[in-house]
Amino acid sequence: MTAASESTVPAWHVRGHVILACNCDCGCPCNFNGLPTTGKCEGNWNWHITDGRYGDVPLSGLTFGVAVNWPKAIHNGNGEGIVIIDERANAAQRDALQALVGGKAGGPWKIISSTMSKVSGPHYVPFEVKFDGYHSSVSAGDFVELQLEPVRNPVTNAEIHPRAVLPEGMVFKDGMLAASTTFRIAGPVSFEHPGKYAAAAEFEYRGP
Repeated sequence: MTAASESTVPAWHVRGHVILACNCDCGCPCNFNGLPTTGKCEGNWNWHITDGRYGDVPLSGLTFGVAVNWPKAIHNGNGEGIVIIDERANAAQRDALQALVGGKAGGPWKIISSTMSKVSGPHYVPFEVKFDGYHSSVSAGDFVELQLEPVRNPVTNAEIHPRAVLPEGMVFKDGMLAASTTFRIAGPVSFEHPGKYAAAAEFEYRGP
């Protein structure tokens, strides 16, 4: 995934909701510049655009995501990933979303894509997204199944509702930290980590 020259990237702006999960313990040390719980990362991010465009191409209402297996911490690279795009996107929208998720236009995907050495897709699939805070969920064809629930106190089993405010956050600035009841990735990259870290947040990015 090579970045396009800045002169070929149109002005773009997207905002919406991101729902994500990984194999780390709840909270995820990576949010705080720590190393992943098990020494490696197996993660998935899904962005639903409520308002946005890439140049003259409208993107509102579309969803796309990535799922990646990194053999060590994300910054060590060599990840193997899947790119998944909403099948409802027309040809121009597919090109725009590919430019974003491929890292050609900046945003968090520029960093994420630079850590992957092998990528499958884009695969065009139906998405079902429910943004409902700590109870959010997303499914993407046969590739992604993710359901969130609040974290529970290990002694009393009471629900707790932590948030993380990350002024320098790459993916989100203020997120609801949850747990996954279901977290399954299938396809060229596959893993399953229920009961681990998950989060839901609003996002807003722009460029160039």
